[in-house]
Amino acid sequence: MQEDIRTEQTRRYYRHTCLMTIPLIAFAAYLYGLRPVLLCAAALVVGNLCDRLVALLRHRVYQSQDLSSESFALIIALLLPATVSWYVLATAVVAGVLIGKEAFGGYGSYPFHPAAVGYAVAAVSWPQQIFLYPQPYVNIPLWDASLVPVTTGISDTLRHGGLPHLDTLSLLLGEFASPMGTSAAFILLGCSLFLWVQRDLSLSAAVGFVLACGAVVFLFPRQADLVGTPLFSTLLERLNLVWYELVSGATLYSAVFLLSEPYTCPQRTLGRALYGVLVGLASMAFRYFGVYATGVCFGLLTVNSVSGWLDRVVARLYTALPGRKGGAAA
Repeated sequence: MQEDIRTEQTRRYYRHTCLMTIPLIAFAAYLYGLRPVLLCAAALVVGNLCDRLVALLRHRVYQSQDLSSESFALIIALLLPATVSWYVLATAVVAGVLIGKEAFGGYGSYPFHPAAVGYAVAAVSWPQQIFLYPQPYVNIPLWDASLVPVTTGISDTLRHGGLPHLDTLSLLLGEFASPMGTSAAFILLGCSLFLWVQRDLSLSAAVGFVLACGAVVFLFPRQADLVGTPLFSTLLERLNLVWYELVSGATLYSAVFLLSEPYTCPQRTLGRALYGVLVGLASMAFRYFGVYATGVCFGLLTVNSVSGWLDRVVARLYTALPGRKGGAAA
């Protein structure tokens, strides 16, 4: 009975996640035309076909109410630029569903977030496509976008010690070169509120992640004119830098759509908070010292490997506290 309740809760999570990608897809269409809509539709079809293929090969009934693969496919698509090639998108979705999800046993059995697996495969294989973005409002052909001018994003500027010059409204609206679904901060805020009200967003994990990322940027800025300066004398400059870092590199997007995945996020509140902090620290380590400007998915995959261990540590802690015997199952 309890397992059935959990299964229904996770299926609701995936339904709501798919629903919340709709405003992001619509805004991407506003910025880049119809191509983002076609890309997301193609990702949806590929994810669904992968599910049907696995059901056929494993001689089991296809579960149409399970939208996990479709959810992973849409999350991957929105992490990619609007100019990404069709075969790169398809490969990323296939890798996420077949390797990230089905290779570990399918629904509910995966230790690593399938969407992060798919994105990591595409990023390692085609970095020149994944980390170069078109400018908003540029005309992008529906089928072949190879001739569209592309540029590096804010993350790359920050990585090299620079500071972008964008007004607050442009940052909130996502009017800068970035993955097609990760830049609109005001839409991501609305999505997070909906998912939180529906109890699909782990606030402790998301807040721990954002605070950890912000703390690293605030205390250890990469800009030469801030390195070694007293904190309070450069307070506003550091806070401004934190804002730039959070709206870039798919940071806020990851806090909303990646951190709270039911089967890769710890089950206890304290474990989730620690999980969010660790993902934030790992993500910033990849951004600071890695070869890719966007490091959230790599940081997430790293911490996924200790997610179960965090739950066990927290369970022991609850058991050891006075008056909390048996609290490990709470």
